[in-house]
Amino acid sequence: MGMRIVASRPDPAILTLPWSLPLADWSDDFVVPLPRGLSRHVVRIVRLKDRTYAVKETQEEIAFREYRLLRDLQREKLPSVVPQGVVTGRTHDGEELPAALLTEHLKFSLPYRSLFSHGMTADNLPSLIDAIVVLLVRLHLAGFFWGDVSLSNVLFRRSAGSFAAYLVDAETGELNDHVSTGMREHDLTVGCENIFAELMDLQASGAVGTEVDGHAIVTRLREQYAALWAELTDEEEFSAGDLWRIERRIERLNDLGFDVDELDIVTDFDGDIVRIRPKVVELGHHRRELQSLTGMDVEDNQARRLLNDLAAFTAHFDLGGEDRHLVAAKWMTEVYEPIVAMIPPDARGKLEPAEVFHEILVHRWYLSERAGSEVDIFETARDYIANELTRRPTEIIATED
Repeated sequence: MGMRIVASRPDPAILTLPWSLPLADWSDDFVVPLPRGLSRHVVRIVRLKDRTYAVKETQEEIAFREYRLLRDLQREKLPSVVPQGVVTGRTHDGEELPAALLTEHLKFSLPYRSLFSHGMTADNLPSLIDAIVVLLVRLHLAGFFWGDVSLSNVLFRRSAGSFAAYLVDAETGELNDHVSTGMREHDLTVGCENIFAELMDLQASGAVGTEVDGHAIVTRLREQYAALWAELTDEEEFSAGDLWRIERRIERLNDLGFDVDELDIVTDFDGDIVRIRPKVVELGHHRRELQSLTGMDVEDNQARRLLNDLAAFTAHFDLGGEDRHLVAAKWMTEVYEPIVAMIPPDARGKLEPAEVFHEILVHRWYLSERAGSEVDIFETARDYIANELTRRPTEIIATED
C-alpha cells in the first residue's frame, strides 16, 4: 500500500514534503527555525507557503488516536493545537518509516524554555503556573484526563503581561463525560513531579539566572488549582433573603474570566435556604465581550486590558450614553488601529498587536509617573516602539518571503 494522508483541512502543499525521508533528515529547505519544546518524539516545524505546521513522528495507532482527540478538543473549544492530519505508509529504501502527525503551528507561541531566552526570569514562573492551572481546570471541567501534565507539553502565548497555556501533546489523554476526583489528583501529582523536575533541570542548565524554589512553585500549582476548582464548582448555601449572592457569585466568575452558562439553583422544602452551584462555566468572558464590540479575537487577559482602555476612552469623551458598539468603533479607528499601524514592518513579528498595545499602556504609566502628568498615548507609542519593542527578539517566524 502506498502513502496515505488523512486530513481535516486539506492542504495540497503537504504532498510536497519529503515524506520518504526520516523526519530527522529533513533539510532547511523545509524546516524553519521556530523554537520547539522537549519531546520524546522527533518533531520538526515546517512552512508551506503561508502556513506553518509541526510534524511529529510516532506510531500509526498513536498518531490517529491523538489526531482524533485533538479534533474533539477543538470541537469543545478547548485551548490546544489544531490537528491537520496524519501521514502513514511512509517508506525509505524499502524500510517502513513511522507515521507522522501534523498540527498547525500556534502563532506567537513559545515552549517554556524559549521564554527564558526571550527575557523571562524566575519572577515570571508563577504566571506560567497560573496559566497551566487555568488550562488544567478547563480540561478537567470538560472531562479531559491529561495523564502527562508538564511544562514540556504546553505552548505559552503572552496575554497582557501574563500567559495563556495551550495543550500540545494529547498522546496520553482521555476525553470522558467527567473526570473523577482520583483522576484529577493523579494529574496534579504527575504535574507537580514533572514540573519540579523540569524547573530543576532548567536551573542546572543555567537558563534561569536566579535560584528557583521548586517546592514553592509546585505548592502554588496545587493551591491555585484547588482555589479555582472550588470557585467554579463548589455549592454555596444562603438564606432566601440573600438572593443578591447569586449575582455576586456570577460577578466573581466573570472577574476570573469565566461565563456561567448554566447555574443549578435548589431551595429547601420551605424555600428558606437556597443552594447554588455552577453547572456549566466557560472561560472567555472578556474575550467574547471584546469580540462582540470590535470583532477582535485575542486572549482573555488582553481583552480585559483593551476593554479597560475602551472604558477610559468612553469616560474621557463623555460617551457613556452612546451605543457601545459605536463607541468601540470610534476607539478602534481613533486609538487602537492608528497605534497598531505605527509598528514598523520589521517589528511585527515580535509581539501580537494586542500585546503591543498592552505594553504601550504599561509604558505610558511609567512615562507619566516620571513626567508627573499623563503622557499622550501616541507619544508613548513612539517612545515604546523606538526604545523597547525594536530591542525584543522576534517571537514569530515570517510567513512570507
